[in-house]
Amino acid sequence: MPKVFNVTAVCIPEKHYMVNIEERLKEIKVLVDGENYFTINQARQYGKTTTLRALEKYLKKDYNIIFMDFQTFGSAEFQDENIFSLSFADLFLDLFKNIEMSISEELRKAINELQLQINCRNSFFTLNALFRRLSNICAYSKKPIVLMIDEIDSAIDNQVFVDFLAQLRAYYIKRDTQPTFQSVILAGVYDVKNLKRKFYLEKGHKMNSPWNIAADFKIDMSFSKHEIAGMINQYEMDYHTGMNIDKVACLLYDYTSGYPFLVSRLCKLLDEEVSITSGSKSAAWTENGFYEAVQLILTEKNALFDSLIGKLMSYPELNVMIESLLFTRKNISYNSDEPAIDIAAMFGFIKKQDHMVIIANRIFETRLYNRYLSVAELSGEEYNRCGEKLLAR
Repeated sequence: MPKVFNVTAVCIPEKHYMVNIEERLKEIKVLVDGENYFTINQARQYGKTTTLRALEKYLKKDYNIIFMDFQTFGSAEFQDENIFSLSFADLFLDLFKNIEMSISEELRKAINELQLQINCRNSFFTLNALFRRLSNICAYSKKPIVLMIDEIDSAIDNQVFVDFLAQLRAYYIKRDTQPTFQSVILAGVYDVKNLKRKFYLEKGHKMNSPWNIAADFKIDMSFSKHEIAGMINQYEMDYHTGMNIDKVACLLYDYTSGYPFLVSRLCKLLDEEVSITSGSKSAAWTENGFYEAVQLILTEKNALFDSLIGKLMSYPELNVMIESLLFTRKNISYNSDEPAIDIAAMFGFIKKQDHMVIIANRIFETRLYNRYLSVAELSGEEYNRCGEKLLAR
């Protein structure tokens, strides 16, 4: 089977055209080596899971990697502290037993103690008890243990998860005297620092942040022009279209600002749809073919755009800011303390450029602009030359 451009779920090097992210993995390993706890929070379909899968392989020589996905935890697992602790312990042991081949007598005893607790369903298993047993396993593990948890968005509106983070924080603080994980990596759209905002908006809770120990994650997850060129060069080696790789890479970057899903989606459209309408793959991978792919992505329905529009409907202050940014062209200073700006950045609508707020990329800008125009047209409104709404006709 030839490789394809992938836009769903995790990318697999043997099956999909991918950018080379080894430099990114090296940067993340520096954080892990430094015993940092941190969050990889990016917008939807930004390559988080693919990066974690690659990181798991990259780190396994030096560390035992426990890679969990909280999407596999249903609402029942977060029902209360006891059920969560049992579910977490059960999954942890399954994963650990598959990677730790050399087990000392002390480690075997620590594993058996946790397994006994799982089997003893009659007693209440607290998070405190869970972490005491995990600490014993960390103490006797042949390699330091790195805990990675993907899709934390499915858990962060739950008090049990907040209490779980508090335990991670407590053990991190006393890691010089109490064995614990080498590093903890959480991945999702919501940064855990935004827990307070999410609780306040959706549940009416107020709380202190349990994740103020987290190191800043400043590694750029977007694709550079060079990385995009490397990916489409793999394709060119397979199909020999004669494309100008540098020019196509520049076009892809200029319209997407390196947003992984948008890059891969445009490539997929060029390969699978534009190549048919234009008559060949050689005709597709040209400037004209690229603009045809842009028109296709601007009018199609996909999960990313559905998510963006859903966020505009869920967060009125976000909707107001994006509409103002598009139509009034007023300069907005980038201030992460402003909720609308922080939310917009978290969901991938905007980015910071020269200390100002701008729409994240040209594809988003055009798609959102068209959306607001359509809404205005359907409501009988129109915009004047300054971008301000006029009264309904």
